[in-house]
Amino acid sequence: MIPSNRIKLSRRDFLNRGLCVTTGVVTAAALTSCDSMKTAKTEKHVAQTRFGFTTYQWGQDWDVPTLIANCSKAGVFGIELRTSQSYAHGVELEMDDQQRLEVRKRFEDSPVCLVGIASGERYDSPEKAELDSAIENTKAYIKLSRDVGGSGVRVFPNSFHDNVPREKTIKQIAKALNVVGAFAADYGQQIGLEAHGSAGELPTIRAIMDQVNQPSVRVKLNSDVRDTKGDGFEYQFNLVKDLLGETLHLHNLKDTEFPYQHQMDLLVKAGWSGWQLMEAEDKVPDRVRALIEQRQIWDRMLTNSLNV
Repeated sequence: MIPSNRIKLSRRDFLNRGLCVTTGVVTAAALTSCDSMKTAKTEKHVAQTRFGFTTYQWGQDWDVPTLIANCSKAGVFGIELRTSQSYAHGVELEMDDQQRLEVRKRFEDSPVCLVGIASGERYDSPEKAELDSAIENTKAYIKLSRDVGGSGVRVFPNSFHDNVPREKTIKQIAKALNVVGAFAADYGQQIGLEAHGSAGELPTIRAIMDQVNQPSVRVKLNSDVRDTKGDGFEYQFNLVKDLLGETLHLHNLKDTEFPYQHQMDLLVKAGWSGWQLMEAEDKVPDRVRALIEQRQIWDRMLTNSLNV
């Protein structure tokens, strides 16, 4: 139970300040309101990262009330809404002002935070019309995220193309990010550039971000096994550590190919305060039960990191 004299925070302050957690006492499941925060310190670390959910596959047929109910049941109190694929939540660009307000109120009246919007917009196309469309659509998603109470929009880099020099694609992506980043800042939103596609390897992401001058544009990790290759995960993590945004994506935490515990250790050590969002596509008989299991694995990893 949350005491009646709980500390009141704005949703923006909550997202920025994070959840402080103590080993073995408070876990991600202890968070029961966007407007409340439990604080407890360990001798070694204060953890501010939180476990959340993105509607990619497991949530594709859950409408907003069902998303809130199922995530609340699972002890998962942050949701990112994937768009543009006829998801049951219906939070799309076509929503009118009243519909946007209704979604915002549903989340504000619930224990679950609407973290933001996961768009599929990308800035790699050599076709000017496609690039311009992606930029304009991103601006529209920024407005949508603001309207429904989110804090940012996910975008992709995304691919290199035959007969187009890589340096040209990197420069094009960075230029587009500067445009949408400036627009996002005006709406109090953040652009999350996800490590996705052939132009999404972390050294390339770093090269792109070196040409981005908008502080509202940040990097979104994607827990990709390819980031463990070459000089290793910690080296690649350190390339973008100072550029991380408010969210990253996780996948099946039982997958031993990706070093989830090592990533958690590095995030806790860095004092990162964002949402780690479960993006799952495994076929399971009970998605709520599976989400609970993933959250419990995550909680154990967090505890391990706090004890390092």
